[in-house]
Amino acid sequence: MKVLISGGGTGGHIFPALAIAGAVKRLDPDAEILFVGALGRMEMERVPAAGYRIIGLPVAGFNRRKLWKNFGVVVKLLKSMRLANKVLKEFRPDICVGVGGYASGPMLKAAQKKGIPTLIQEQNSYPGVTNKLLAKKAAAVCVAYDGLERFFPAEKIEKTGNPVRAGIADSQVGAAEARAALGFPADKPLVAVVGGSLGARTVNDSMKSALAEILETGASVLWQTGKLYDSECQRFTEEFLAERPEVSGRLQVKPFIDRMDLVYAGADVMVSRAGASTISEIQIAGMASVLVPSPNVAEDHQRHNAEALADRGAAVMVLDRDCRGQLGGAVRSLLSSPEKLESIRREAKAMALPGADDLIAERLLYLVKH
Repeated sequence: MKVLISGGGTGGHIFPALAIAGAVKRLDPDAEILFVGALGRMEMERVPAAGYRIIGLPVAGFNRRKLWKNFGVVVKLLKSMRLANKVLKEFRPDICVGVGGYASGPMLKAAQKKGIPTLIQEQNSYPGVTNKLLAKKAAAVCVAYDGLERFFPAEKIEKTGNPVRAGIADSQVGAAEARAALGFPADKPLVAVVGGSLGARTVNDSMKSALAEILETGASVLWQTGKLYDSECQRFTEEFLAERPEVSGRLQVKPFIDRMDLVYAGADVMVSRAGASTISEIQIAGMASVLVPSPNVAEDHQRHNAEALADRGAAVMVLDRDCRGQLGGAVRSLLSSPEKLESIRREAKAMALPGADDLIAERLLYLVKH
């Protein structure tokens, strides 16, 4: 069996794609898997590091604010369509899977034109335009939220949940042990701040304002800045610790965190954007979170994602425009209320859909056979 998996751009697309690939290999160890991503994006490093082959397309996203800048984007899209057809001719996949991201559109469109079955893995509660269009000719659409019959053919929808990274769903590490492994005091609460692999300007700026307030609660802070903001946040941290050297053992600032399994096991509160993959991991781990949806995404889908939890009492939502003034108070309020923390964890866990990678792989295998 030959499976082509297309998409990427962020960890929110890449980690589910890798989880699906792993599940396919568990079902069929002889399966051949090829990834197709976007040149210059993080999948071109992450996928080979996981042991899979990847081909990059010269595709880019449209500039929705400055339409006159999209001529080059159209040229790249045409080149990507030609290359997608070449990939299909040479690899001859039995099925193509789209996980979202720039490369997913042209790759699945080319596959559908050739009559190759396609499976869409829609991670968000509010899908983007590309997946809405692709769904019309897709063989199946695997989703994580209810109510998506508004956007996709109902007979093609299967609610599987979103695949999450290995080690999060089945972690056996205790909270104190995880905090110690991360280099923090085992007996103090831990706040993890994760703005995404590239970073989030609002979250980082808000943390500069909220850091002293959070540390004053006695909690430790693990702050992932993203690689785009690493140097400026490191400079801020050096100045901050020069004035407060007593908190140095309770503060770590990193561009990227590799051991997120330990973070989910050890953190009491997570501050995060509201990407679909992160939310699925929060639910699987039963994590209390403060979600700050990005306003700079298609269809404002992160706000819809965050509201799906906040409306059930499974998270606290702070809008991007309010974050600089409200983040510290939101985190402090959670840390000061064990009952609220436990209630949020319980509600988040109740929303979890574990085993999504296996369900998607089984559906994929069924489509190939039938």
